Amino acid sequence: MNHYRKIGNILESAMKMVLLTGITGFLGGHLAVALLRAGYKVRGSLRTPSRRDATAQAIEAAGGNISNLEFVELDLTKDAGWNEACTGVDYLMHAASPFVTSMPKDKATLINPAVEGTQRALSTARNAGVTRVVLTSSIAAIVPGRGKAGPPHLDASDWSDPDGHVNAYVESKIRAEKRAWDILQPGTTTTELAVINPGFIVGPLLDSDPGTSGALFQRFFRGEVPMAPQLYLHSVDVRDLANMHVAALTAPAASGTRTIASFGAYSIMDMAECLKKAFPAYREKMPKFQAPDWLIRLYALVDADVRANVRELGYNPSLDEAPGRALLGRPPIPITDGYIATAQSLIERNLV
Repeated sequence: MNHYRKIGNILESAMKMVLLTGITGFLGGHLAVALLRAGYKVRGSLRTPSRRDATAQAIEAAGGNISNLEFVELDLTKDAGWNEACTGVDYLMHAASPFVTSMPKDKATLINPAVEGTQRALSTARNAGVTRVVLTSSIAAIVPGRGKAGPPHLDASDWSDPDGHVNAYVESKIRAEKRAWDILQPGTTTTELAVINPGFIVGPLLDSDPGTSGALFQRFFRGEVPMAPQLYLHSVDVRDLANMHVAALTAPAASGTRTIASFGAYSIMDMAECLKKAFPAYREKMPKFQAPDWLIRLYALVDADVRANVRELGYNPSLDEAPGRALLGRPPIPITDGYIATAQSLIERNLV
């Protein structure tokens, strides 16, 4: 059944052009590979043209046919080039969004580029008559800010409150996605919108940029996390996430909907235990114990980044995985396999 579905997808994608923003990112590279393997032509956006060759080499090494790959220079904060980039495009996959590991003093420096970039990309796609936009949002737009006593189960109808107890990154994801729905409100335009809301993204690296996810693993392996806060990360393997994005380009059920991409939740300490077993040589570098919440709250008084996440301590709701599993079309890769793949990539590339 999956064999015939794959053949059908390739036939449907033949000669179709996808504008992919954020191609140099961890997810973006995997999206390019998945799109090329599915038979699409890809026009990848770069903010820094000097990264063109290295990006193409990494995609080719991962199995992407770069004869169907081209690049265009775009910036989320500038109007230049967007109209030209959307010329001849059938689909837009908007994965580019700013991310920081340390929250900025002025949250607008993170929120404004995310919202304005979404405005530029989606408005241009709508005006160009693009068939469908697949937007990479986040479960940050669904889960955070509720506190430990929040609802035990959440689904795609739930939204985090941008004016609640959330950090700048979470607010950027909420406001950017809401802007997307405003621009491509179902019934008001011929351009359809499908939104994917991934959790913490793990899996193999395509190059030597560890990305945001890899940076956490680096801290583990370098002994920089002696104790683990009681934080839970709803996670997804990047290979599954890329395939979900490709499926969302044409799947009827994805149009006009949000789809949660998360297939398991593990605490920081659970992650550490998984890595200890898989990589015993680094065991002594890993977190030794789970810190009590009172200790993390005390430390948050002097650390703004910890303070920005303290409300999430102990909150671990179940998320509605069923639509995501249906879109993926097969059982997801076990999250622990994704953790191990991330760590193995870091070791092989001498990044720890």
